[in-house]
Amino acid sequence: MKKILQDLSFSELENLISAFGEKPFRAKQLYTGLMRGKKISQINVPAELRARLLEEYEDEPVKIIKTLTSADGTEKYLFALSDGNVIEGVLMKYKYGNTQCVSTQVGCRMGCKFCASTLGGLARNLSSGEILSQILVVNALHGGSLEKRSVTNAVLMGSGEPLDNYYNVISFLKNVSAPSGIGISARNISLSTCGIVPSIYALADEQIPVNLTISLHQTTDEGRARTMPIAKKYTIAEILKACEYYFDKTGRRYIFEYSLISGENCDGQHAEELIKLLKGKPCHVNLIRLNEVKERDLKTVTEKEAYRFLGLLEKGGLSATLRRQIGVDIGGACGQLRASYLNK
Repeated sequence: MKKILQDLSFSELENLISAFGEKPFRAKQLYTGLMRGKKISQINVPAELRARLLEEYEDEPVKIIKTLTSADGTEKYLFALSDGNVIEGVLMKYKYGNTQCVSTQVGCRMGCKFCASTLGGLARNLSSGEILSQILVVNALHGGSLEKRSVTNAVLMGSGEPLDNYYNVISFLKNVSAPSGIGISARNISLSTCGIVPSIYALADEQIPVNLTISLHQTTDEGRARTMPIAKKYTIAEILKACEYYFDKTGRRYIFEYSLISGENCDGQHAEELIKLLKGKPCHVNLIRLNEVKERDLKTVTEKEAYRFLGLLEKGGLSATLRRQIGVDIGGACGQLRASYLNK
């Protein structure tokens, strides 16, 4: 497998071009072309330079091989990587802009029972450039430019656990938010983690003010361990302490994702426990009606039950919302499209 040119920051690309003996402006030409979602072979630089780059670097590290479009306008993509692996992503369209959900790993080793991404385990980490390229190709697909992006927001909630691929994800965050590139502000990026506590502290120290989102889904360690193996390593108390540190370092409130699973975590007692756990903290609860995965036996709740649980949280003084279900008709949950593709 060749290297990924999109892994490089602009200054790193400048150093590479200088080492090639090329004039400095060639770095700007290349960087602008890459940020517009072009292949190396499509960028207007001397043929000798293109040929030299293509000896070492992938021409197209990420390409769309399948697109599913929901009745609500949501688009789901199956991406092919240069080594034959496949990943997926979703583009969600809102009034304020378009949010792209990106993958950070090929598969996942966290083993959460409500997620299809973990079904085949972890194949490998994505490089920072492979994560970035998912956004670059979708932005180009929808006619976006560097001056007017089609993709305005990003969420690291696709296949994989971002903090299990820490250094590549940090590099991606720096490159995707760089003003010289596609320039998506860190404040418009959400990073979702199942709760790898040491990496939450490390992320806080990076001073990259992304929206930290924790997959909580339960109110006790025992309950959480039934669906999330990570709970056997890090307690809810340890996660909350790390979140407080993140808030102190960044000034950004944190978000808890809470998937409503029938018979598991959404009765009145759970609401009371969640209120007791989180009330008064600088956080928000994002309730999600579970996207059912056919390989799992977990079931979602009705819309009425979801709103009842939301009402209990609001009455108890928590900031909470119920996420609008989108992309249900195209298998919007993480890992479903990839799992279907691999099964075939």
